[in-house]
Parts: sequence; structure tokens; C-alpha cells
Amino acid sequence: MHPLIDSHSHLDAPEFDADRTAVIERARAVGVTRQIVPAIRAADWPGLHALCAGTEGVYPAYGLHPMFLADHQPEHLDALAVFVATHRTVAIGECGLDFHVDGLDADLQRLYFVRQLELAREVDLPVILHARRAVDEVTATLRRIGGLRGVVHSFSGSPEQAQALWKLGFCLGIGGPVTYERAQRLRGIVASMPIEFLLLETDSPDQPLAAHRGARNEPAHLVEVLASISDLRDEDAATIAAATTANACRLFGLDRA
Repeated sequence: MHPLIDSHSHLDAPEFDADRTAVIERARAVGVTRQIVPAIRAADWPGLHALCAGTEGVYPAYGLHPMFLADHQPEHLDALAVFVATHRTVAIGECGLDFHVDGLDADLQRLYFVRQLELAREVDLPVILHARRAVDEVTATLRRIGGLRGVVHSFSGSPEQAQALWKLGFCLGIGGPVTYERAQRLRGIVASMPIEFLLLETDSPDQPLAAHRGARNEPAHLVEVLASISDLRDEDAATIAAATTANACRLFGLDRA
């Protein structure tokens, strides 16, 4: 059993309301001792704060997700600045761009995204990024604003896009999709990428692994992500666990213990 950090879990989601304590215990039992939980809406921030304040090893990030534009208001950007100034947080996010879902106003997404990046730079916090069919624009925006660090979670881009992010010092969050044999491009990237830019994640309760198709995902399944990556890289799981845990600690300012 190797100590692991799930760098992207929505543990506060209603899908876990019935058995959240058991979910946390199952994760700890297999070595997933810490989780980063990014918010998606302003309405969720107080509940996430309470969850993390009362649960050892669970750390919050606060942000406005691009897929939930209908829930956002411009004043939430000012409220976010106040919230992170008055509540402990390890990152800004989940924020970003999503050009996959029809009906999402691209310009409005950009407004929320850019301001959150500017806030992260102002308060010197990493960003947790969503970039679906938007990796090039997300990368260009990061480059333009500058002075940022973070992770593109559930990375699904090309090798060239991955390299552009590494040049900016950004990590890639890798989870359930890498366990599917059809994900050949992603698996090729993970097999050879510099390990200093690799983070493990589940995106629970979403993105179930190949062995759990159709089921609710949960942080305990991170050990299966680790096993898949170990096989792809032909490296010992303990080595990958140690490296990715160190990466997460460095990025999010967590204790290495």
C-alpha cells in the first residue's frame, strides 16, 4: 500500500451524501490518504469549507466551473476573492474552458476564466483547470497572463499540447480514462511523459474506470489508476506513487509527511 493523493475528487457531490464517511474510509484503507476537492459553484463553497474543516486529509479549492455558467453571476468573482482571503484553500478552481458542451457562451466562459487566473496570480495559488476541446486556448491564456502554476485535470490533448503545458510548468491530471485500452493517445503520453508533471486523480464521482463502467467512481479507485500507469510506464508502482504524491504536495503546498 502506497500513500497517494487524489488530486481531483468531488467528494462534496450529492452522489456521496448517503455514504461519504464510508467512501473516505475505503480510500484510506487502500492508501489514498489525502484528496483535493475543487468547487464548481459559489453556492457550494460554504459546504465544501465545512466538509474539509471537519475531515482530516481533505483539502478545498474554490472556483467557478465553465460548465455551470447558469449558476454563476459576475459578483461571484468578487465573492471568490473574499472567500479565498478568509478561508484556507490550496488552489483556485475548478475553472477553465469547455468547448465541447453545446450552448455554453464562450465569451462568458472566458470572462470567468481569465478573472480566476488573475486572482490565482494575485494570491499566489495554483489553478485547477478544466480544458475540454479547449487546450490550445487555455494554454495560450496561461502564457499571456503569466506567473501561474497548476494542473490541467483529466488531460485529453495531444503530445504537442502536453509539451506546451510542461514548458509552462503545468502538471497533467490523469485518471480513469487512462485505464481504457482505446485511449491510445493518452496512454502513449502517460507512458513516456516526465514524471515530475504527473498527478493522479479520479474526478469522483465521474469518469469511472474501465473495470467499473457505469458505476459511481470513488477515490479508492485511485490505486487502479496507479496500477494502470505502472504497467504503461513499466515502472514500479511505489516509485510512481512517491513521485506523484511529492508532485501534489509541491503544487498544493501540502506537508510531505
